[in-house]
Amino acid sequence: MVLRPPAPGVVKAQELNDDADWNAFDSEAYVAHNYRDLRPDDEQIIRIVRDYFTDHFRRHPGDPVPGIDVGSGANLYPALTLLPWCSEITLFEYAATNAAWLERQVTGYEPNWDAFWDVLREARPYAGTENPRAALRLAARVKQGNLFSLPEARWGIGTMFFVAESMTTAYEEFQEGVRRFAECLLPGAPFAAAFMEGSEGYAVGDEFFPACSVTGAQVRDTLTPFAEGEVQIHSIGIPGDPLRVGYKGMLVACGRRNSD
Repeated sequence: MVLRPPAPGVVKAQELNDDADWNAFDSEAYVAHNYRDLRPDDEQIIRIVRDYFTDHFRRHPGDPVPGIDVGSGANLYPALTLLPWCSEITLFEYAATNAAWLERQVTGYEPNWDAFWDVLREARPYAGTENPRAALRLAARVKQGNLFSLPEARWGIGTMFFVAESMTTAYEEFQEGVRRFAECLLPGAPFAAAFMEGSEGYAVGDEFFPACSVTGAQVRDTLTPFAEGEVQIHSIGIPGDPLRVGYKGMLVACGRRNSD
């Protein structure tokens, strides 16, 4: 069965994060559709984030820091972007199905993720990690929990990919999700966050999940109060083979946590 977002012009009922059945999230179906092969839009995102983190730590060298990937879901490449910079990596996830999937991948991730790592290892710090599977196994820990209960000022680098806008139709809840992500980071911590632009919701297997339609300007406005200096917003257009129906592209935001 193919589930599609409501037709244009149809008013959707508001669906909050708590309304969705996240434990019905089919991790294997999600990976098969989104990440079985490396798509050109994901490759762009990986390069942007890789280069941003590499440049940050070139300008701010120091010891490895604790890192977090918020709302990891069934996506491993945000954690891989963190690997050279971290003493430990928390894979923070709400859905039980995704947490179990992450546990299996940490033990030894599947071959499809090698193509994602190949893009990262074009940069020297990543190339220095000779065995990324072993490195991830040593560094990563899966933590099941709620985004809205994240502790503050705990991690020195962070990622959040396709989470805050992909869990609710409410703009206020999207804003709160972004705030919780930003506030879990230590002052000066670099971050990268990715968003579906103009998302109308999405199917995973036989389930349909809510989304909040956001623009690059809204992402910038939401992150700016928590960032030191300007937040970099990168727009990723839809390639010739769209991921799905019901979105306008992808957005990547890179910045550095301020000290309030």
